[in-house]
Amino acid sequence: MRSFTIRENDAGQRMDKFITKAVPLLPKSLMYKYLRLKRIKLNGKRCEISTRLTAGDVVEMYIGDEFFDTAPEESFRFAGPMVPIVYEDEHLLLVNKPAGLVVHGDESQTPDTLIGRILRYLAEKGEYDPATEQSFTPSLCNRIDRNTSGLVICAKTAAALRVMNEKIKLRQIDKRYRCLVHGTPKPAEGRIELFMRKRSDENRIEVFHHPVPDGRTMITEYKVLDSNGRYSLLEVHLITGRTHQIRATMAEIGHPLVGEGKYSSMKNDLGFRFQALCAWSLTFRFEGDSAPLDYLNGRTFTVGEDPFARYLRDRK
Repeated sequence: MRSFTIRENDAGQRMDKFITKAVPLLPKSLMYKYLRLKRIKLNGKRCEISTRLTAGDVVEMYIGDEFFDTAPEESFRFAGPMVPIVYEDEHLLLVNKPAGLVVHGDESQTPDTLIGRILRYLAEKGEYDPATEQSFTPSLCNRIDRNTSGLVICAKTAAALRVMNEKIKLRQIDKRYRCLVHGTPKPAEGRIELFMRKRSDENRIEVFHHPVPDGRTMITEYKVLDSNGRYSLLEVHLITGRTHQIRATMAEIGHPLVGEGKYSSMKNDLGFRFQALCAWSLTFRFEGDSAPLDYLNGRTFTVGEDPFARYLRDRK
């Protein structure tokens, strides 16, 4: 028999979600059977898969030891050094991801990912130990493309993760991007409405000026912050959040991002290895209950110095 005492990072989950994370080797079919046969109990009593756990509850599992014979995954120990930290408290980390670093593991199976670096950092600080966590791992709340730089949110606690996931879904976090484009868009401030369709086999999207079957609306707002005629610095606000939205939209209106190689063939004479795109700022605009993150409401965070402004200053 194994027992688990529910801690704060485990609380609030359904029983089946907790078991799946705490005992990943246990097949779901057996989990349902053992719950029905009372071989998995909550506080000494029968429970349902939908029962919500609270801190202090005790989950008892009368199941075979072979389902527990697994070591915690610690590939993050081989991740690279920590990326720049913009803000940190007991619940959250805001980091400035460099272009070229993937946020999660991909087909390359490299351990050097953004989340890997964060887990290594927290482990070395003594704030995360996979051997003692029963069902929670610090997790990214948003993601940006490998070749885009900028702000990414990481939840250090389960409570923070639940709140951030909800607020992102309700669009209560205002995100702004900065990018460097060829030419000068006219007008200097505008709203672009297009339609897109994914081409998963090519990892790109098709862009249309009219509705298409299986297509989705793509709405982008932009503002020219500075220009030298040849290049312009833009601030971009996404009304929708589609794959490659900024890259494809700006290329479609004739002002592709500098360094863009998927949606444009324009010469990259500034030496950019990746597209000149940065997730520049985050503003928390919470409505309703946001505990335990209510102290963040109204606050804005940026990556710091604009990463592209100097390319205009140097060429005026």
